[in-house]
Amino acid sequence: MNKTKKIFFASILLFLSLSVNSNSEIINKIAVNGNDRITLETIVIFGDIELGENYEADDINLIIKKLFETNFFSNISAELNNGILEINVKENPIINSIVFNGEKASKYKDAISEALTLKEKSSFISGYVKSDANLIKQFYKQLGYYFVEIDVEKEVLKNNRVNLIYTIDKKEKAKIAKIYFLGDKKIKTTRLLSIITSQESAFWKFLSRNVYLNQSRIELDKRLLKNYYKNKGYYEINISSSSVEYSEGEGFILTYSIDAGQRYKFKKFTANVADVLDQSAFSSLEKEFNKVIGEYYSIKKLTSVLEEIDELSQQKELQFINHRVSETLVGDGVEVVVEIFEGKKFIIERINVAGNNVTNDDVIRGEMIVDEGDPYSAILINKSVNRLKSRGIFSEVEHTILDGSSPDLKILEIKVVEKATGEIMAGAGVGTDGTTVMASVSENNWLGRGVKLQSTVNLSAEKISGNLAVTVPNYNYSGNSVYGSLDVSSDDRTVSSGYKSNKTGWALGTEFEQYENIYLSPSISITHEKIESQSTASEAIKKMDGTFNNADFGYGITIDKRNQTYLPTAGYQTKILQSIPIIQDSSSLLNGLTHTHYYAFSDDLIGAFKFFGRSIHGMDKDVRLTSRLRIPQTRLRGFNTSRVGPKDGPDWIGGNYVTAMGFEAQLPNLLPESTKTDISAFIDTGNVWAIDYDSTLDDSSKFRSSFGLAADINTVVGPLSFTIAQSITKANTDETETFNFRLGTSF
Repeated sequence: MNKTKKIFFASILLFLSLSVNSNSEIINKIAVNGNDRITLETIVIFGDIELGENYEADDINLIIKKLFETNFFSNISAELNNGILEINVKENPIINSIVFNGEKASKYKDAISEALTLKEKSSFISGYVKSDANLIKQFYKQLGYYFVEIDVEKEVLKNNRVNLIYTIDKKEKAKIAKIYFLGDKKIKTTRLLSIITSQESAFWKFLSRNVYLNQSRIELDKRLLKNYYKNKGYYEINISSSSVEYSEGEGFILTYSIDAGQRYKFKKFTANVADVLDQSAFSSLEKEFNKVIGEYYSIKKLTSVLEEIDELSQQKELQFINHRVSETLVGDGVEVVVEIFEGKKFIIERINVAGNNVTNDDVIRGEMIVDEGDPYSAILINKSVNRLKSRGIFSEVEHTILDGSSPDLKILEIKVVEKATGEIMAGAGVGTDGTTVMASVSENNWLGRGVKLQSTVNLSAEKISGNLAVTVPNYNYSGNSVYGSLDVSSDDRTVSSGYKSNKTGWALGTEFEQYENIYLSPSISITHEKIESQSTASEAIKKMDGTFNNADFGYGITIDKRNQTYLPTAGYQTKILQSIPIIQDSSSLLNGLTHTHYYAFSDDLIGAFKFFGRSIHGMDKDVRLTSRLRIPQTRLRGFNTSRVGPKDGPDWIGGNYVTAMGFEAQLPNLLPESTKTDISAFIDTGNVWAIDYDSTLDDSSKFRSSFGLAADINTVVGPLSFTIAQSITKANTDETETFNFRLGTSF
């Protein structure tokens, strides 16, 4: 019986062995038919074929699959007979060139070529043509060409080569007709429109690129909205979607869906310092935590606390310190826990920079707080990235950490995406105070050096002025900005006051943050002025006739405690300034103080208290007529401020002292949001007084005051701002202005 079983199993094994061998064969030779460019050796390598090995049918199919994956062939078959593997192929054509008809801009051609699957000198695969055409469509849609049409043509050449021709009909750019914000947005539409970069199209915005649909800009808008809401305490803000719809006869409608949610405050702040670190080094954090507890949640406030941790780490010379933040919603507040620990000890071996086709490497490296050879610090690297973003010349800044040449070394890669940095701006306005025209051209990355250039021209009925300014934001890698400017103006008041003035001025200065939120801005200015009086001028004006040259040293101290620089809702900003004469040619000493304090009574009721003060005194002679002080129009509404204050005969001559104080509150929606109107109520007070050249004249020291309403409206012919004001107290010689409007725009 046992013998019978053994014979049976042996027979089974022999049968299986013969079955396997009948379906497999050893490759002794390889023959390829149909190949022209691709050599036999290349096919053997890509097919992973080995002579002398046993191959089954599945192995042959795997060879065919691998050869198809090379994209070299449009058709492949293979058969193994009598030890000979015969492979028949049909090679794909080679793309000789790719042509883009209908597109002249090289930067767009390069960007499309980089993104396409089919490229020059590669194999032509018909299956990729449609997907590449769709990719080009998406590229132009992101630029605002929503009606673009793409036609693809294949031109057959000799030697199995082809030209691929894309004919691009971009049509007209898609303009944004309306922008809507839907949902529980809490913030009024006019404020949200001022936050995003996209704009509704209007005929006066013919130079603006922001009126065209652009997917990248829409994504930027969503980030801006989210950051704005979070900085106001809406921790759970959700910009759920953005949609673009085309309405026949109206145009494209851009809609953002917003769910603001509840407003939260900082409820608790805790720092967990690792045991290996000196606990006392971070004991002062408790004071910083107490400053924000009870305040509305804000990314900026949280960042300020983290920067304080970074500052303490540097002061205590604690290297490799890192922190991790966790936030938890508890009831109606946010509890924040900051883990402070010692990170792994690495050294930065090298910093690589990529993506800067225009910007010089040293501009990017100059913003880096860390350098090659420094200890690796995630904190300082993130601060460096934020500094690069704040330069405003890159649309994206990303960083990657790679392993270095040894386990304790790291490579920091910085990748940037440059954006357009040039801007043309024009403006025109007509109002009760006359007509003005303005034009400006600016460049924020001149010659790729990160230098800012701006030229501006202003023209009104009596005055024309021009300005050319150059700013180096990070001079000599010091972190200080240095600026220079040239100002030229011609003021012709021969009809109204009997004189004209021509003035040329040069200025050189710097600005830097001396302490946290405290900025210093010293400068030197040189001016040349020529005043010509007419026979019809008053005696006071005739006394000012002549040519004057002056050099002055000025400085400003700014304390900026606002919760945000754009559209602040809390905090204050104070600026002290002084201009001291160096060369005395009818020179004057100027002192000034400006203070603005913001209050948020509710989401839609924002108040601001404003103070403005100036004084000027002649050093060797009386203050020149053109240097005397007047109240700015925006500080004392309800008055024609050029005709307020001391008079000498028929002329209002300004004073040696000016003060203005006011309170303004932006009111909640009094009109439907569809009107896109902002209304504010104000009370303004001010005074201008003192005459140094003639003590017999009335110095007109009088408390002036007014109250009224101001409105900003987006109309079909441009932004309209108007003021209705009523004076409360005034001097007999003052001229009031109950209604003031300005219609105009800038873009």
